[in-house]
Amino acid sequence: MVKKFRVTGIGEILWDMLPDGKKLGGAPGNFCFHTQNLGAESAIISAVGKDDNGEEISANLKEKGLKAFLNYPDFPSGYVTVKLNYGIPSYIIHEKVAWDFISLNEDAKGWITQTDAICFGTLAQRSETSCKAIGQAIQTAPAHALKVLDINLRQQYYSNELLEASFNLANVVKLNDEELEIISDMFSLDGTDKEKCHTLMEKFGLKLIALTMGSQGSWLYSENEASFHPVPKVKVVDTIGAGDSFTAAMVMGLLQQKPLTELHSQASQYAAKVCTYSGATPPISMN
Repeated sequence: MVKKFRVTGIGEILWDMLPDGKKLGGAPGNFCFHTQNLGAESAIISAVGKDDNGEEISANLKEKGLKAFLNYPDFPSGYVTVKLNYGIPSYIIHEKVAWDFISLNEDAKGWITQTDAICFGTLAQRSETSCKAIGQAIQTAPAHALKVLDINLRQQYYSNELLEASFNLANVVKLNDEELEIISDMFSLDGTDKEKCHTLMEKFGLKLIALTMGSQGSWLYSENEASFHPVPKVKVVDTIGAGDSFTAAMVMGLLQQKPLTELHSQASQYAAKVCTYSGATPPISMN
């Protein structure tokens, strides 16, 4: 019998206000959707408002069959204004919304103690309350679990201190080429991209770094291996959720202990397929 892995995402959940209407978004929820789509038992930990948008988020998660541990602070549900330029999104992320006030209930803590992987980002740590909850969640996860930091440097919502603390919580990191450039300046990293990634791995005791480079492909770096994969040629509708779906497929491959080149190829193919649909969470298969 194939083991059903338990996977957790913690952080922002929100509505992406797209030109053609609103779609459920937020990196942790996208990640959970895709890991579940790929065979995991997944749960999102977040917060929504006591409003219509919050009710719709809860209903949408239920419709997708996603387990959710939500709390309901006295703030509106999160939303992001998305503008598309030739399919490439830009974001205006609104503040003082529910996911700035995430807290862990006992059920969520119980779930985390049994998780095989937990994914978190930098964006949801912009507030002290959610930052504390995320740190507590990572420390509650089992020692064997993958602790995946999916960096998302948005607007002004990051600092050297936040990144250092997040690296120290993680054992797997995913970032893009623009983020690597910013982090290299912040942490005085020199050399090639590969050398910079290995410096980060050594400094923070990381098992693996995934470096995505948009249309230029991606690299996976482990202690002893490096894998490059080009972006598959597809007709792109939009790239929303491409990074989250890549991370999800990569994490599933790591949990299944697939060879690095194999899981990298599958993650690239899966993310490319997501780009052929509108929005971050189309129901697709790996094949």
